[in-house]
Amino acid sequence: MSAMNFNTSTDTFRKLMGNGIFYTVPQFQRDYSWTEDEWEDLWQDILDVCQENKEPAHYMGYLVLQSRDNKRFEIIDGQQRVTTLSILVLAVLKNLRALQDRNLEAQDNQKREEQLRSTYIGYLDPVSLVSVSKLRLNRHNDAFYQNYIVSLSESPRRGLRFSEKLMKRSLAWFTERVAKDVSNERGADLARFIDQMADKLFFTVITVTDELNAFKVFETLNARGVRLSSTDLLKNYLFSVVNNAGPHETEIVRLEDYWERIVGTLGGESFPDFLRVFWNSRHKLVRKTDLFKTIKTTVSDKGRVFSLVRELDVNANIYAAFQNAEDEFWTREQRPFIRELRMFNVRQPYALLMIAHCRFNEQDFTRLLKACAIIAFRYNVICNAHTGEQERVYNAVAMDIAQGRLTNAATTIQRLKQDVYPDDKIFQSAFADKVLSTVGSRNKKVVRYILFALERYLSRKSYDFDNDQYTVEHILPESPEEWCDYEETKDAAFICRLGNYTLLTKKENQAVGNKDFETKKRVYAQSCFMLTRKLAEENLVWNRERIAKRQELMAKWAKTVWRLT
Repeated sequence: MSAMNFNTSTDTFRKLMGNGIFYTVPQFQRDYSWTEDEWEDLWQDILDVCQENKEPAHYMGYLVLQSRDNKRFEIIDGQQRVTTLSILVLAVLKNLRALQDRNLEAQDNQKREEQLRSTYIGYLDPVSLVSVSKLRLNRHNDAFYQNYIVSLSESPRRGLRFSEKLMKRSLAWFTERVAKDVSNERGADLARFIDQMADKLFFTVITVTDELNAFKVFETLNARGVRLSSTDLLKNYLFSVVNNAGPHETEIVRLEDYWERIVGTLGGESFPDFLRVFWNSRHKLVRKTDLFKTIKTTVSDKGRVFSLVRELDVNANIYAAFQNAEDEFWTREQRPFIRELRMFNVRQPYALLMIAHCRFNEQDFTRLLKACAIIAFRYNVICNAHTGEQERVYNAVAMDIAQGRLTNAATTIQRLKQDVYPDDKIFQSAFADKVLSTVGSRNKKVVRYILFALERYLSRKSYDFDNDQYTVEHILPESPEEWCDYEETKDAAFICRLGNYTLLTKKENQAVGNKDFETKKRVYAQSCFMLTRKLAEENLVWNRERIAKRQELMAKWAKTVWRLT
């Protein structure tokens, strides 16, 4: 981003609310949502910096603003903090007014109230005599904020939105805390408290000139672990497109209904991640950093906005279901393959599967889903191949489905087989050398999955590999104290080879412990698992060479177990 489109500074609350500066929450951003938990945290932080011998300052985080004239700013991220600070200032003003009502330094406290209001809240226009507020909220909250919170007037008891009730409660909550923790007798203490707070609260302020630069800021900060509400930015753009077209009064309501349903369906899942998967299921591959720019260029009129949100509404269900194999969205036949993709942590097929679910019949979709799980095992788990190339292939195939060039599972799988399916030779070689440590829970589950799949291939018996009565046994133990002819450092790399793992019941595993191979072999020979019995039958000793040989044999079985036919 060039310097003219992007600026960053560190500013105190006093500087932010300086003369002639106005802030607006974009009209379609989310409503006020802070509750007592956030109020309490903020209040304790402020008390810590405003009391003597406490913290010298408190950092309030990032504030992302959009402006073209450096006088009027839209708050892209930070509206909850700024709104709450304004309510806190108003709570102090309400306490000053209470002192006036009690005739305690009434004249001085009136001056204090007027001065603080002018500095931090707004001023009276000298021509129109209308109050001009420094902060305007979104279309749902602003009228209540201006008419009842800013004016410190008695608010209605009925018919309030939830966000309006929160603002009302926030003002009452801070009013009570100010009286209790600052002063309910001296106006000078109240004014001093605001001055200290204004100088000791500071923000990192990022100012951009348009929505595209704002979105880039979100992506940059999110990549560094600072989670921002880029979803709100996108929502504001789409709603603004409709609003600027002069909508019928029901259109914005309908758009909000769609949006709330989509976000509600996704639950805790990331909306931008879902949006990218959806977009790449129908269009040329877009990087995450270019997504907002692409949508802004493509979705530029009211009709396209509604077309987009209708499709998002339909596809949010499948994206949410990707996260849970037990979701009622899936059939009994489909659940194992969803579970495998989740276990492998492979998301690249989602765009392809999303469009296939819309265009293919259930049988063809199930066949494709199974194929994607097999490819994920070969390509991602065993071969550790390049995921960027894999994503490009899935996107190209998804576009072919979207545009009608691929119409069934058979032709689609054949296309995938050509481009992202490691052939038997490559797969078998990678499997024969594979090392998977079971220290991490994900790898431990993958190893169990592999062993039980091989057992099913050998014995034609199916086991529940999640059953905790079954365990993964390190044949050469992680701590081979009783293997007196072994050097631990010599065989450390072989302990986590797939050839060094087998299956036992929990009771059998406890019995063998770290004992020598001859003792273990007697238990292995009685195992219910053919995979383990074969190990005992075919190995007189257990060493590096035998581990490698067994893994080569397992690799031969694996190329049959995980094969596209």
